[in-house]
Amino acid sequence: MNKLWKGQEMSQQQSTRSAGEASGEELLQLVSFKIGEEEFGVEILKVQEINRIAEITRVPNTASHIDGVINLRGKVIPIVDLRTRFGLSRKEHDKITRIVVVELNGTVVGFVVDAVSEVLRIPRSVTEPPPGMIAGVGAEYIDGVGKLDDRLLILLNLERVFNVEEAASLGVAA
Repeated sequence: MNKLWKGQEMSQQQSTRSAGEASGEELLQLVSFKIGEEEFGVEILKVQEINRIAEITRVPNTASHIDGVINLRGKVIPIVDLRTRFGLSRKEHDKITRIVVVELNGTVVGFVVDAVSEVLRIPRSVTEPPPGMIAGVGAEYIDGVGKLDDRLLILLNLERVFNVEEAASLGVAA
């Protein structure tokens, strides 16, 4: 992770104190990001790093939601646009667009998101199982929904975003 990200994470962890921490309740540590108007969260331990958008090289004959590949410090990784994977229209990349780099089943993958919001620590007790359909994203991709003070956070399971064939093609794309 770059220094900005580490500093952001540390300051957020230091400044976030909750009733859950005081009672010894299990906390979920999440990276939150936006896709369209919805806010999603993934476990921080799954996130390797967060980068500004880089030059993406298209790969012929890949699924429409696979933007291509990038060279990340000498390693070629596939880049997936979560907007199109979830059936939303493409959006032009801008200064707040980010690539969230994760490892899925042994393959390093970058996910393009509209913006990264923050690092959160929330008590597990404020989460609920997902309803049948959320924001166009099938419930099979969702671990739950976090109820925060003024918003809902969709807890995304990245391993389930791709079926077996798609996951295999990500390895081939790289």
